[in-house]
Amino acid sequence: MAIRIKQRFRDRAEAGRLLGERLRRFAGRPDVVVLALPRGGVPVGAEVARSLQAPLDVFVVRKLGVPGHEELALGAIAPGGVRVLNRELIDALDLSPEWLEAIDARERRELERRERSYRGTLPPPRLGGRTVIIVDDGLATGSTMTAAIEAIRSSEPAAVIVAVPVADPDVCEALGAAADEVVCLLAPHPLGAVGFYYADFSQTTDAEVRELLASAHRP
Repeated sequence: MAIRIKQRFRDRAEAGRLLGERLRRFAGRPDVVVLALPRGGVPVGAEVARSLQAPLDVFVVRKLGVPGHEELALGAIAPGGVRVLNRELIDALDLSPEWLEAIDARERRELERRERSYRGTLPPPRLGGRTVIIVDDGLATGSTMTAAIEAIRSSEPAAVIVAVPVADPDVCEALGAAADEVVCLLAPHPLGAVGFYYADFSQTTDAEVRELLASAHRP
């Protein structure tokens, strides 16, 4: 359940530590795996995984942004050909199928590049029968998280838990229909920009993602 309080996190690492405390009931369980949505979700997920003594991996999802206003999501794509679309927005913008397919193709190329960059030769984690905790640094529309849940469900996990430091309360409620549980520390209304709730919301780089994953995989 989301908590409606006014607060700011120092950075993504602090947010992850606080989120890990809320998820302590999953600590030490061999069936738990933490999947972080890159890039900003990885520093948060790394702290959650450390707190729970659980393995960490990435799950690459790409937002489909409106041309010229990429921060506005038309939907999102995930591995396995998964695509979630905001049909109301697409119809309102009168976006042609050709434009949509061009945006999809561009973002799918970037999705594949990031998967190669982050994971290298490591195979994707085994998710069947496991409790999967999906972590991001915040949710404004929920489109990327919805795509991630749909793709992960195809691997038949035992449970899917969404865990984020901050999100729109309506998004938290909507995701409750797709996930088994949604854990959100802050649910301000109106949300505004996710970055407002972090004192340091500087962009996470590909190099930082690789280093966090490498650290998680070290004995």
